[in-house]
Amino acid sequence: MSWLDNFPGAQTVWTAASDFNGQARGKRLPANRAHGLFDGTAKMPLSAIGLDIFGDDVANSPLVFDSGDKDGFLRPTERGAVPMPWVRGRALLLPMSMEHGPGRPFSCDPRHALACVLGRFSNQGLCVEAATEVEFFLLDDDAPTTLAERLRVGGDILGLRSLEVYDKFLSELYEACGSMGIPAETATSESGSSQFEVTLTHGDAMTAADNTWLFKMLAKGLAHKHGMIATFMAKPDPEDAGTGMHMHFSVLGTDGKNVFDDGTAFGSSRLRQAVAGCLDAMRDATLIFAPHKNSYDRLVPGAHAPTGVCWGYENRTAAVRIPDGPGVARRIEHRVAGGDVNPYLLFAAVLGGAINGIEDEARPPAPIDGNAYEANVPQMAENWKEAISLFEESEVIKRIFGHELVKQFALTKRQELSRVSALSTADQKALYLDRV
Repeated sequence: MSWLDNFPGAQTVWTAASDFNGQARGKRLPANRAHGLFDGTAKMPLSAIGLDIFGDDVANSPLVFDSGDKDGFLRPTERGAVPMPWVRGRALLLPMSMEHGPGRPFSCDPRHALACVLGRFSNQGLCVEAATEVEFFLLDDDAPTTLAERLRVGGDILGLRSLEVYDKFLSELYEACGSMGIPAETATSESGSSQFEVTLTHGDAMTAADNTWLFKMLAKGLAHKHGMIATFMAKPDPEDAGTGMHMHFSVLGTDGKNVFDDGTAFGSSRLRQAVAGCLDAMRDATLIFAPHKNSYDRLVPGAHAPTGVCWGYENRTAAVRIPDGPGVARRIEHRVAGGDVNPYLLFAAVLGGAINGIEDEARPPAPIDGNAYEANVPQMAENWKEAISLFEESEVIKRIFGHELVKQFALTKRQELSRVSALSTADQKALYLDRV
């Protein structure tokens, strides 16, 4: 019996591994040629994981000519195949991870980076539950509807009219999420016109990262089917609000109880240790949270994107927020990342900082009150060039990601910095609208 027997009528199978920028890299096969994909013999060059945002090889990368552009092996993840509702015909997407060979994961694979971090939690007898709030813009390829055009002037925070205009798309999006096993909950209209946020339910951290990566792929594919563009780029226009990707997480012990809960509104010492670790890694991890040139248009004071390295209780101006709620749901909300991030690298950076703090029994600074933009606290990297240098030189980041990924990611981003900076503003926008 073949795994394809669970998908009667399937016509094509698309293999997909995440590169550094969250782009899906893989192949399209006729279903009748895809039976052996689970045996781990499918191949793809290791260098494909480190391609730049243009989809090109990175000069001076040891993964390219120095290694003879060596192949790696693609192994299906535990997620298994899911339908691709935005593709013509009965198509399946098979998420993959990259290996050197059986039992030898490729350290630069973003999903593997997250798996390593989660393994550190497991070594402490802990597991992580996580969720994301994902923001994106819907732009019309041609002339927008009359109402949508009116809504472009100013914002429509929590407005129902924007949801009404795009109801057909949103309804199909939720139906497609159901078919793909993506637990989408609330949809809201955000601070920019035609800007939306969809909340994905809490669950196992790796599953939550998978869901977020698949959701981004789905939204872009389905929008194209509807004659629109869905973009997660940080800031499509100067007057637009930026897109964010807020990550929530809690940590469970072997008894299944939330170790952040101590019966008070302040949370346990484990919560504060995790906060301390997140703050310690935050500035050096700016490149993960803001991976593109356009990302830094969003990271400005007063733009609802935290710029200061600080935390607080029920404070949305802080980079790390501890929401109110019952103790059993005590959690950390990490608010820094833009919608243009790679979800696997985001989860690894946040949770890697948290487990550093737990392992080190670290203590955070005092939580802030009031407006964090006016607080005297350390700041995120101010620009892309600075972020690359901080990431590349940081021992904290190497502890989280390992030396090989840090080196390769910095090489990719330095090439992008050179190439993207040479483009006009209009060409930069066109690039990011399409790619992120």
